[in-house]
This record gives sequence, C-alpha cells and structure tokens, in this order.
Amino acid sequence: MKALGRHLVADFHGCASDLNDPELVVSTLVRACEVAGATVKECTRHHFSPYGVTAVVIIAESHLAIHTWPEYRFAAVDLFTCGTDVDTMKAFEFIRTALKASRVELQDLRRGIMSDGETAGRESPCPPKIRVVA
Repeated sequence: MKALGRHLVADFHGCASDLNDPELVVSTLVRACEVAGATVKECTRHHFSPYGVTAVVIIAESHLAIHTWPEYRFAAVDLFTCGTDVDTMKAFEFIRTALKASRVELQDLRRGIMSDGETAGRESPCPPKIRVVA
C-alpha cells in the first residue's frame, strides 16, 4: 500500500509568538517550507478584525496552512505534502519552535492510500522536485 500524501494536523496551544502579526505568520510558513525542502508557489493571507490570521502557502508538493486565535494563544496548522522530497516533520518542528507553543497535539495522517494495483504504471500526481546540479 502506498500513500499519495502525508497530512500533519497540529493544534498549537500556549503560543508565545504574536499570532496577530500576519507578516510573522506568513514568514513562519514560508521559512518552514524552505527548511523542509518544499517549493513555494504562492502565498495568501487574511488578517481578521480585531484579531486572527489565516494564511496558506501553496507549494508544488501541496500546501501549508495556519489559522490563529491570538486571544487564546492558539493556532491550528495543516501541513499537507505529497511525494518524498519534502520532510514534513522538519516543517512541523520549525513552526512549533517559531510559535513557541507550550503544548502541541499532533495527528499524522496518510492520505490517498492506494494498493499497488491502483498505482501500477502511474506517475505520482505530485511530481518530484527538480534539482539543478551546477
């Protein structure tokens, strides 16, 4: 059996970082992508009034997303990657450190579980990252 993707779903409690700062939230996700070896394609965010941020970073390998509740020092984070080139746990660890969470609840899900018969002769829908060697 093969999984097409890995989906980390994390609840970050007691965050000491400024969860109401959209620049910090987006830069944390982008830096997590870099650390994990993901290829950033697009970023978007929304800053709610009076507080809260939603941000999504679309990567070639899927996406990273965060929803914050600064008033509760809480952030809900989704890290969904496919293929084998991205180290999703490195992204998770970077975000945990950056948000300075005192407690984390983590679910590690395999998505798109397929039998060998279902994947035989097919390429992954998430192409491998192209590496240029100089």
